Amino acid sequence: MAKLVIIGPDGPQERDLATVNSLGRHPNNSIQLLDRIVSKEHCFVELRGNRWVLRDLGSLNGTYINDQRVAGESFLSHGDQIALGNTRAVFHDVAAVPPPSAALSAQVALVTKPVARHVPPIGAPPRAPPLPAGPAVAAPTERPLQSVRNVTIGGAQMESHVRTKIAAEMQQFLPERSLQDVEVLRRDYEKLRICYELQRSIGAELDLDRLLEKILERSFDLLSADRGVILLFEDGELKPRCSRAKRAGPEEFVASRAVVGQVVKEKVAVLSSDAKVDPRFSESKSIIMTGIRSSMAVPLLHKSELLGVMMVDSQNPNAFGEKDLQLFTNIANQAALFIANAALAQHLEQEALARARFQRLLSPAIAELVVSGKLELKQGGEPRVTTMLFTDIRGFTSRSETMRAEDIVQMLNDYFERMVEIVFRFEGTLDKFVGDEIMALFGAPVSAPDDHVRAVKCALAMLEELRNFNRERESQGLPSFEIGVGINTGEVVAGYIGSSKAMQYTVIGAPVNLAARLCSAAKGMQILLSENTRSLVQDVFELEELEPISPKGIAQPVRVFQVLRER
Repeated sequence: MAKLVIIGPDGPQERDLATVNSLGRHPNNSIQLLDRIVSKEHCFVELRGNRWVLRDLGSLNGTYINDQRVAGESFLSHGDQIALGNTRAVFHDVAAVPPPSAALSAQVALVTKPVARHVPPIGAPPRAPPLPAGPAVAAPTERPLQSVRNVTIGGAQMESHVRTKIAAEMQQFLPERSLQDVEVLRRDYEKLRICYELQRSIGAELDLDRLLEKILERSFDLLSADRGVILLFEDGELKPRCSRAKRAGPEEFVASRAVVGQVVKEKVAVLSSDAKVDPRFSESKSIIMTGIRSSMAVPLLHKSELLGVMMVDSQNPNAFGEKDLQLFTNIANQAALFIANAALAQHLEQEALARARFQRLLSPAIAELVVSGKLELKQGGEPRVTTMLFTDIRGFTSRSETMRAEDIVQMLNDYFERMVEIVFRFEGTLDKFVGDEIMALFGAPVSAPDDHVRAVKCALAMLEELRNFNRERESQGLPSFEIGVGINTGEVVAGYIGSSKAMQYTVIGAPVNLAARLCSAAKGMQILLSENTRSLVQDVFELEELEPISPKGIAQPVRVFQVLRER
């Protein structure tokens, strides 16, 4: 006399075996298994002589005896554990070893526990026991976690069965005097334990990528998971940022679109059974292409803001229960706080770097507008009426031949420091340094009605500051020097131009070239204006028209005007 003790959602059921027994999903089988993962005709169990044999009928998902897939057929022994799809069973041979009822109960209990990781089918979730006061932390992984090769959110080819879901909750604790329920106390203890474990190993990490890796590593220590992934929102879209697997190999993580959507929409933690569906098979046949997995997905919530989703899965179909889902939710609550802190630290660091970078080019007021996002500098260009100011040192090339290199550098640094401060004082934009030349903009990236006036005032202030600088140099026994200034106003193309790795705000166009030519034509301590700029500032400054010049690259002679003083 032999029996199969079949373990299902409603508990164990004993089925006596005839000499020949067929098992499958179809009602014509002698033992029908109401399991969508089982084939219509899955396997035979028959008596041959005095031995029982299990013969797999070529089922797509296979039949497993003691965690080993049956290749063709295999003899059965008393106490063997059989897995078919979601269904688990214990083979009980009364003739071989008649066990007492207690032993049979122990075997039934054993088969409901998580089985080896390489068994692919998913079974019904075990009933969750009461939450213990403090479950032991799983031992750390013995070998480094491997990166998952590919992470995708599956569509129609991913089938999921939601087994449990719980509402995400904030880390809240009742006052001690309000605690009446021991279970509430245990849950609060568990939250504090997870907080302590993660804070000890993760709390000081501010680099987001390393932080995500540590969160997954710690999750593997606390949960019996095979793989894990963290997806974060970037530009309004969930994207995988970190993924890990316990074993090496070409791992691929396919997440259920339905489950992810439920987590995002309802902000709930979900425990599910997931499987890939093979579209080549109709519903009348087994449709599961890969091993069924037990998975958990939890929202990463920080102050009610959804930062992303964290997921783990296991090839063990009974790897996770409701208690694990609660544990994973607690991990996610802490992880979301760490992620938010790391993102804030990264944002502040980037903002500080941006401010420092823009303050080298823009006046402090304009730099703050750019950093705060009120003024955006985009890659590309736009037409903009701008006043360009060029200045360079007269005779710098010949002078540099008689000076030591370190003296030249010191002189230029002192000179540039003073000149740039003046450019920013008049709310100009520093475009660039070219050797001893300074190029400044007025009207880009921010325009004002008096851009041209401020440009000329800046040039006069530059000459005055250079006179002061020369007096200091002469008192130290150092030679003095002079500069020439050229200013032109016109429509140019202005923008943040360059590559994604090296961009520079600048202007291009014929008016820029004319301003540079005026600078070259200016004598020492002379400010030359174009006719365009002269027409805009003649009521503010005393000007003197000079002989027209014929700049290189310009066909017609150009009228030029010297700035004498402010009226």
